[in-house]
Order: sequence, then structure tokens, then C-alpha cells
Amino acid sequence: MAGRLTAAGSRILGGGGARAAAAALRHRAGMGLPVGRHIVPDKPLPTNDELLWDNGTPFPEPCIDRLAPHIGKYEALAWLCGGLGFFATLGVAAAVNDKASKIPYVNSQSLPVRQFES
Repeated sequence: MAGRLTAAGSRILGGGGARAAAAALRHRAGMGLPVGRHIVPDKPLPTNDELLWDNGTPFPEPCIDRLAPHIGKYEALAWLCGGLGFFATLGVAAAVNDKASKIPYVNSQSLPVRQFES
């Protein structure tokens, strides 16, 4: 199956057999790699290099965002606890106000009681 596909590919590409198709597919039709060229480090990496996000732009970004430096850690902790507390209160309110357990679908008192004779 793969041989037939390679032969069909070489006919489409106009090459001379499987070698031309392999060379054309290897070079990705001149487009290169999808993420650009790999840079092989030739010297030791700087300390804490993994904390920078370098996506090829002139200004690499830190991996840990510093979007709101004016908010302190205790204020952020208060917001986090407030949000989690809200959802905990919502869950407790839903559990307390469980309508399915208060109003069942079948009322057991209205069912006729069958007595089996022995």
C-alpha cells in the first residue's frame, strides 16, 4: 500500500521514482518545519531559563504572569477564599433544598397494600 502511494506521489510531483518523492516529502515542499528552525544551544543555558517563554519575539515573556502587581497576596487569598466559599455555600444550599427527597415521585401512602394469603 505504501509503495503504491509513493509511486502515485512521485508521478504527481513529476519526479523520477520513489527517491524523488521521498526527497520532496522530506523537505515538506520547501516550507520547512512547522515551528521554525531548532536552535541548538552551543553554550550553557542561563540560570532559571525555564522561567522565560521565548517564542521568537524580540521580548521574551516570563512564564509566571505579573498582570496585577498591585494586588497583594493576602488580597488575592481573600478573593480566592470568597469565590470558593460562594460555591461551597451554593452546594450546601442545593443539598439542603433537595426537592427530590422531599417530594418523591411515588407517594408510598397512596399505594394499595396487598396482603398475600398463605
